[in-house]
Amino acid sequence: QVQLVESGGGLVQPGGSLKLTCAASGSRFSIYAMGWYRQAPGKQREYVAHLTNGGMTNYADSVKGRFTISRDNAKKTVYLEMNNLKPEDTAVYYCHASWATVAYWGQGTQVTVSS
Repeated sequence: QVQLVESGGGLVQPGGSLKLTCAASGSRFSIYAMGWYRQAPGKQREYVAHLTNGGMTNYADSVKGRFTISRDNAKKTVYLEMNNLKPEDTAVYYCHASWATVAYWGQGTQVTVSS
């Protein structure tokens, strides 16, 4: 069983930066692939970024070059560094952990990009 708790969201102006943190509890964190998803009002949840347990990363085209996903297995934490934020990045951001047939979600953290 893994529990995920996101933090670091908030209000930021266009062009600004935020760093989201996802803290995991439970054992064997390092075996999980970790990801970030987001859901804007009235829209479906969408994929943002993914980081395998081997360190390979993948990003949605909409965030490529602006967002960076990373992890610290010793701290059981995954990060999403977001730069050059745009109003269309406004959404609730969710952390996701997966391994084999199991998957877990965090409760989400709100990111609002507005002037």
